[in-house]
Amino acid sequence: MRFASLIVCVFAIASNAVRAETPPAIDFARDVRPILANFCIRCHGPDAKQRQAGVRLDLRDEATHATKSGRVAITPGKPEASELVRRVFADDDDVMPPKETEQTLTAAQKETLKRWIAEGAKFQTHWAFVAPTRPVLQNLKSQISDLKSKAWEIRTPIDRFVFARIAAAGLQPSPEADRVTLLRRVTLDLTGLPPSLDEVDEFLADMQSDALERVVDRLLASPRYGEHQARDWLDQARYADTHGYFTDHERFMWRWRDWVINAFNADMPFDQFTIEQLAGDLLADATIEQRIATGFNRNHMITEETGVTPEEYRTEYVADRVRTTSAVWMGLTAGCAQCHDHKFDPLTQREFYQLFAYFNQLPEQGIAGGKQKNAAPELRLPTAEQSARQEDLQRRIRETQAKLSALPKDGGVGRPAPSASSPQQILVSGL
Repeated sequence: MRFASLIVCVFAIASNAVRAETPPAIDFARDVRPILANFCIRCHGPDAKQRQAGVRLDLRDEATHATKSGRVAITPGKPEASELVRRVFADDDDVMPPKETEQTLTAAQKETLKRWIAEGAKFQTHWAFVAPTRPVLQNLKSQISDLKSKAWEIRTPIDRFVFARIAAAGLQPSPEADRVTLLRRVTLDLTGLPPSLDEVDEFLADMQSDALERVVDRLLASPRYGEHQARDWLDQARYADTHGYFTDHERFMWRWRDWVINAFNADMPFDQFTIEQLAGDLLADATIEQRIATGFNRNHMITEETGVTPEEYRTEYVADRVRTTSAVWMGLTAGCAQCHDHKFDPLTQREFYQLFAYFNQLPEQGIAGGKQKNAAPELRLPTAEQSARQEDLQRRIRETQAKLSALPKDGGVGRPAPSASSPQQILVSGL
């Protein structure tokens, strides 16, 4: 998990890395889809009642087939034969979008559509469903030979993509940062904190070639690493220390917060990280920690306001879990499908409530009891110190019970049993 953000960065850079001598290829999701969505899909999209002239531009098979008039909206590789290009460049009543919409494409947007078709009119599905692929490393010998600063060199594959983007922008790499700056950058990046003065002195005194690598190892082993990396996850999971509604009373969810921090520090595999948060309590012989992990599903807002309709809010809690889970794990917003089939994202209202049914199984109430810290159902979780104290008290109780059991039942050999009012009997009763 600790390398997840690095991988995302690499793919983001790789997707934009291009050769300096050629313009970047048109990307459908980045360059074309927004134009179609803003200017075309209302009349040429999935809504059959709104669709005009039988032309549909949100699906490639539909957009590249001839309509009843015999015209083809998009002919891949042939913008001159594409009705879409003719219409957006028209200066008469055939122009698209129609004049009555009072919408006009810019010259750059028109050229983008034309170039996109010339390059083959490739459509892309939603990015969340596109499997990542390893990019091809570029040969940058010619660009590197043009460097003004010979101090810069490619040391890792990532450097190739960084330099390709720099070269495409006609820039020169910055000189390597000094050692204090490097230490500060890596410490802030991995822990969110600046290095201490002692850490700076120690790094400056270490002149070995792997000094920085050992600093990275030290920072990754620090508890601060998990605390820093967990922040974004806590935000996405809507973690908070209060209920959110009405009087906004305090809640105790910090054990789940600590579970996330510990998962990052332990470099927990992401599949395990996922399973335990979504269904840790359903695992065979689930541990306390695995049950704590499912607190992800209990971070939603909870109302304590009298007069509300409990079932309405209970339903909202379930819908919140669906929206949050889809956004966090699917990279897809499902909120629109709560009310209707989504016109652009591949989600139907039926699918939303199939997910809803999965989360609609908690024995909870729509309104929490007045001023209680956590809403039921809850899991009582003493701290390690409290657990040790409980065990000590249980041990002392068992020892006392054993001593009481060893006392003679007749009050002792050769002595009469004490009366109910004797000091000994009163003492025993008190214990």
